[in-house]
Amino acid sequence: MKINGEADGATRQAWAALGGPDGAARRVVYRGGGALGAARLPVRELARATVGVCSLAAAELAAVRSGRPAGDAADGAEIAVDEGAVSAAFLSERLLRVEGRAPVSFAPLSGFWRAADGWVRTHANYPHHRAALERGLGAGPLTPERLRAELAGRRAADVQEAVYAAGGLAVAVADSFGAPQPLAAVRETGGRGRELGPGPLPASGVRVLDLTRVIAGPVATRTLGLLGADVLRVDPPGMPEADDTYADTGFGKRSAVLDLADRADRAVFDGLLAQADVVVSGYRPGALDRFGLGAGELAAARPGLVLAQVCAWGWDGPWAGRRGFDSLVQAGYGIAAAEAGPDGVPGVLPAQALDHGTGYLLAAGVLRALAGGGGRVLRFSLAGTASWLVREVPRDPRPAPGGAAGADGAAGAGAQARLREGGSGYGRLRYAAPPLAVGPGDWPAGPSRWGTDRAAWLPEA
Repeated sequence: MKINGEADGATRQAWAALGGPDGAARRVVYRGGGALGAARLPVRELARATVGVCSLAAAELAAVRSGRPAGDAADGAEIAVDEGAVSAAFLSERLLRVEGRAPVSFAPLSGFWRAADGWVRTHANYPHHRAALERGLGAGPLTPERLRAELAGRRAADVQEAVYAAGGLAVAVADSFGAPQPLAAVRETGGRGRELGPGPLPASGVRVLDLTRVIAGPVATRTLGLLGADVLRVDPPGMPEADDTYADTGFGKRSAVLDLADRADRAVFDGLLAQADVVVSGYRPGALDRFGLGAGELAAARPGLVLAQVCAWGWDGPWAGRRGFDSLVQAGYGIAAAEAGPDGVPGVLPAQALDHGTGYLLAAGVLRALAGGGGRVLRFSLAGTASWLVREVPRDPRPAPGGAAGADGAAGAGAQARLREGGSGYGRLRYAAPPLAVGPGDWPAGPSRWGTDRAAWLPEA
């Protein structure tokens, strides 16, 4: 889709935020049916633009590896993104079926709760977050009924701070949009990475060390895996990923467990790091510094490394170090209030679009950094994507086509054709096909089980 021959506005904005050359965004067009569902904010436009720039960045890297300069990205063939595939991909965790079973998206103690002076959004999907919620409130074990009663007489901000102090996740629902934040920050480190010659796929042979969890970072790394990268996810022991979450985001990668506090495991990790081209991190700002893995230290030790980082609340300000998820950022940034129903109950976007959109932007940033020779520090955040959504993303004046998934995860007409089936470490999966307009139409195999792969790079072809 182009309007009056010009590039889509959101695509042009996102490409510019990634430092892309002027004019290249004109190559991207959007076609086909499918929609994410009704929203007051331009979430459909955000979703397709993030996939569009990721597709464009993949085409740019492929061109560079074939011997053309990066600036030639403006002079290539049209890149047609299927909006139905975008919709299905942004709803992937809802459309997933594991041996025919629908996953549970949110635990009973995760959701909106009325407080004495407003609303609170909690997140207690993981056992340690549920335990922290109970500690913070001084009440447990909690049931939904008891949680509702506990919060009804407390101020929303008091709940937020008490639960946060206990290591949990609760956010007072904001009634106005948060402070502006950048969509992306790119810093060159002055070094160059390993020379990448021609390859069958844009990221063939690129080694990606994946230090991410849940959705945003794993969406980025499964996308890099689709494009040919050797992606190895490394997690600490004692913090397993939810099976359904990894069944959705574990495509295109392998998964190993290493304890960085253990001398032998740290030696293995350092060996992996020494051969990595890209490190993708999804932990809070400063969380990896105690292991000597802060951005400054890594960039100094490996100037040619591409270091891509994503966090929840942004990289500066009083909330920069706080944990967060898409649902919490929607609540704390004012999106939930903007999407509230006529009864005043906070609403949500029709997909976890901050997570998915940031994931595709993150992957696009990595691809562009590789096309430029490496040596970049890239920073993204869910709050930065939220800021872009509420302030800048232009709405397509034409009505969105139908075909979104239903609230129960049943695939609508637009998404049904974009679903695939295959085996995995978790059994037979129904899953959303990748939405990129460049690269394979599917991953070659389903995910293994989380934490069961060897902590080693694949042999070079």
